[in-house]
Amino acid sequence: MRHGKTVNHLGRTAPHRAAMLANMASSLILHKRINTTLAKAKALRKYVEPLITKSKDDTTHSRRTVFSYLKDKEAVTILFREVSGKVADRPGGYTRIIKLGNRLGDNAEMAMIELVDYNELLLKTAKGEGKAKTTRRGRSTGAAKKAAAPAAEPKAEAPQAEPEALAADAAAEPQAE
Repeated sequence: MRHGKTVNHLGRTAPHRAAMLANMASSLILHKRINTTLAKAKALRKYVEPLITKSKDDTTHSRRTVFSYLKDKEAVTILFREVSGKVADRPGGYTRIIKLGNRLGDNAEMAMIELVDYNELLLKTAKGEGKAKTTRRGRSTGAAKKAAAPAAEPKAEAPQAEPEALAADAAAEPQAE
């Protein structure tokens, strides 16, 4: 029975696992996102999040502690200069794991692990969603109906223009052949 044994060994010896996680953590800090298997991504999250928390306190002791885990001077420098500033107000949850499907060769579950504050696409959409909030219940006011009616008319015109353009393109293609 393996009750209470929460470490995922990942099919490796302890020194191999420690070296692999250190290399993956350095790559994550340097590149801001990496693709790996789901099991390794989950193990990496448990490995790197305490290091990011440690980087919020920029002291010599915390730098040396993080360096003992990462063993990469450049990654430690980037972690303390760039990453710690971006995550200063975040109370944990610095990484995001996104499942990518299965790998072709061995059908292993693949995932992308990334630093949350470095995904510009999701940061832009999160800011945009905050401005236009809608409710699920309908409101039957005359102003809302009037505003919706002019918006519906251009939508009806646009599909009529597309088939004409497609017909013109289709007529032009056989001549090119």
